[in-house]
Order: sequence, then structure tokens, then C-alpha cells
Amino acid sequence: MNLQDLRNALPDYAKDLKLNLDSVLSETGAAGLDAKQIRVIALACAIAARHAPLVAGIEGFAAEQLSPEEMNGARAAAAIMAMNNIYYRATHLIHNDEYGTMRAGLRMNVMSSPGVDKMTFELASLAVSAINGCGACMDSHERTLRQHDVSAQGVQSALKIAAVVHAVAVTLEQSAA
Repeated sequence: MNLQDLRNALPDYAKDLKLNLDSVLSETGAAGLDAKQIRVIALACAIAARHAPLVAGIEGFAAEQLSPEEMNGARAAAAIMAMNNIYYRATHLIHNDEYGTMRAGLRMNVMSSPGVDKMTFELASLAVSAINGCGACMDSHERTLRQHDVSAQGVQSALKIAAVVHAVAVTLEQSAA
């Protein structure tokens, strides 16, 4: 299924999601982001949302403007955040500050050369962290983005993409059940 087919598969009660999906995946609806950033963020979020048909649909949409290396950059953001969000959310939520002082010892080499520019990777990592509910990671990525002059609108747009893509995944999964 392509992205349009998936959009059309959304039930009538999710009309707002249809409208929001069209909006957040466009440059006019995702202020502060360019077309490539939108696609990287959307693909990373679809992977994090774990709905295979949506991943496939967004892969098709992303491939319209992304190179294979950039596609892998989106996949890398989803993969590394799947690990980091669990670890850092847990060490943040456990009421023992000792864990925050310990070296994680987890390999994160992909962050040095992710296949996309650093700020796009940070935006995708922020969005995936929002889906996975890791406040510590969201704070870290947002701080880095703002220090590198990514606008508040750009950050908000990445979060809106995460919210809508995740909601579409949940709704499609439930309507298929």
C-alpha cells in the first residue's frame, strides 16, 4: 500500500488524522523543516510506531526525495533510539541517582556518521524519543537542536510528525483488527 491508500484506509472517525497527515508531511504544514527532513522524521517515526504497512507507505513517500543512505539514516535514528530510549528512560525514572553517574557502555557509533546531516538525525531522534516516551532523550535532543539554531517551529514540527504518524499507526492497526 502506498501512503495515499493508507490515508484512505483510515476510518471516518479519524478524519482529523487524514487531514493532519497531509499537513505534517508537507513543507507548509511542517514549518521550519525542509522536504528531506520531513521524510527522514516520518520514516523514523513510522518504524518506531511499529505498523509495517505504514512503514512501507512512508518508505515509498520518503524514497521520492531521499537517497538510500538517507533512508538508512532514518532507520538508524529509529534503531538507536529504540535502545537509548529504554536505557535512558529507565535510568531517569529509577529513584537512584547512582545510575545517572554510571557509564552506559552501549555502542552508539552510528551517531558519528548516521547517513543524514547531524541536525536531521537529531530531529528524527527527538521525534522517535517522543513516541517512545523518553523525557531524558527529548530534553537532550531538543537542547542540541536549539543550540544549533533549529527553530522552535522546526522542533514543534518534528513532534507533530511524530504525533500524527503514531496516531495513524495506532488507528490503522485497530481498524484492521
